[in-house]
Amino acid sequence: MSSVMDVLFSTAFLAAVFRVATPYLLAAFGGLVAERVGVSNIALEGQMLAAACTGALVSGYSGSTTLGAVSGVVVAALLGLLLAALTLNLGADAIIAGIGLNLLASGATAYAVYSLLDDKGGTSGLPSGSLPAVRIPGVESIPVVGDVVSGQNLMTYVALLAAPLVAWLLHRMRFGFHLRAVGEMPEAARSVGIRVRRVQYLTLALSGVLAGLAGVFLSMGYVSFFVRDMTAGRGFIALAAVFLGGLRPWGVFFAALGFGAAEALAVQLGSLQVPPQLVSAIPYAFTLVALAVYAYRRRAGSRSARAGQALRP
Repeated sequence: MSSVMDVLFSTAFLAAVFRVATPYLLAAFGGLVAERVGVSNIALEGQMLAAACTGALVSGYSGSTTLGAVSGVVVAALLGLLLAALTLNLGADAIIAGIGLNLLASGATAYAVYSLLDDKGGTSGLPSGSLPAVRIPGVESIPVVGDVVSGQNLMTYVALLAAPLVAWLLHRMRFGFHLRAVGEMPEAARSVGIRVRRVQYLTLALSGVLAGLAGVFLSMGYVSFFVRDMTAGRGFIALAAVFLGGLRPWGVFFAALGFGAAEALAVQLGSLQVPPQLVSAIPYAFTLVALAVYAYRRRAGSRSARAGQALRP
């Protein structure tokens, strides 16, 4: 027990929480903006996977980490636009279209890696670049805080900044007002001159960009290679964080951070005398418990609202 507590209160664990939570945070904010515009982005998993594969391959063949990262993000944004075309123009169900894109990404990435490298597992044989770690002057000398905050991967800082940036976008920018209006009452938004379809397309592209950043981090920050299906359900867990956070930027931030903490705990406990089956189940068990709590709170809120209406004269 003392070993577990030592792990939980160590600076290494706290630093790992931010690192492990990075893809959850970025993908969750991608899911948030899509939900607020009225389209569920079930394809987060596929967008992350496509970006991770593209980033590793382009970086490895071109020798440019920047080109690899940008290429991965662009591919994810294009998948966001494809989701928009399928749902908005062709009338496909968003959930079915998203699942289809996830399956497409899984098969296409495996085929691309096998075709280019003759390897069914991943790109470990291709030397690809890694996104840099960033040292923060002044902060790294602060006891405890420096060990936790400074020296993280560049994409981790992008993920931490995403919360205030998305909050500012949704509640301070004109485009954010249009985005929320389209998601809540598209016909009313159209009646006041908002170009509904354009806002939806741009938002789903932005959702893809954020998911793409998460995927690029997995193959160029978390590790420096691509592995088949390396997202391992993170896109779906990020989508759970969107609803657990109440569709609010800071709520989503703390929900995604909680999922990251659960996975970081599983990684840290793997070095202790803990059954590996229990360790690997921790992130998924945490997700189920969190969703159960969310469902209970929603049901209790609905009952309270109905009781309040019944008491009105």
